[in-house]
Amino acid sequence: MKRVSQLLKPNVVDTTVFNQLPPRHKEVVNDFYNQVEKSDGDIINRVETTIDKVATKHNVNTDILYNYINNETGV
Repeated sequence: MKRVSQLLKPNVVDTTVFNQLPPRHKEVVNDFYNQVEKSDGDIINRVETTIDKVATKHNVNTDILYNYINNETGV
């Protein structure tokens, strides 16, 4: 029998800002990091495009990711 911890997906990030997010937002951020790594092109276009795609996929506002990035980078 599997344990609950074995069923949960590991988080891509382990920071204070990330750990303070609600579970749904954590899922969005994890998906963002996974998708941005798979994208091609320069970093700015990859990030912008991935934010839009992930927000649409999870039916959330793009501000969730932009606010997370701003809080994580201290901007």
